[in-house]
Amino acid sequence: MATDHIRYDVLARDALRGVLRKVLTDAASHGLPGEHHFFITFVSKAEGVKISPRLLAQYPEEMTVILQHQFWDLTVLEDRFEVGLSFGGIPERLIVPFSAIKSFLDPSVKFGLQFDTSDVAEVAIETLPAAPAPTAIAVPEPAETAEEPTPPNQGGAEVVRLDRFRKK
Repeated sequence: MATDHIRYDVLARDALRGVLRKVLTDAASHGLPGEHHFFITFVSKAEGVKISPRLLAQYPEEMTVILQHQFWDLTVLEDRFEVGLSFGGIPERLIVPFSAIKSFLDPSVKFGLQFDTSDVAEVAIETLPAAPAPTAIAVPEPAETAEEPTPPNQGGAEVVRLDRFRKK
């Protein structure tokens, strides 16, 4: 087999991460349109991931966050996104490099991306203190659907495994 000097695999991976970056940038600027919501799974100890020691102890390998009704200060940079979420009523600020993301799912339209993170270096993680709660959050009413899960309306985010949503 010929050697791939162009590295199509790297080009394709970077292009798909560009899709994710664009979607999050639009959500940061305009909010989530319609019923769209995102499940983002990332490697907890990947280089550049910053989460609190409490969350790292709960999710030492990987973590899935849901961006749907209650998140704040979503910021998207070239190499990462940052977001405020509440876990068990405690506000947290997460910093997640795009290179640490294992999967992205928008179940409202059955769209998903999976990324190979086998080359992601796990390092001693820098942890962050709990973030201050936002002073005001616009929270749309959750939609009633039989097919799509909605996070509990307790002012927090729910961490789930994507296997829960795969058809068996």
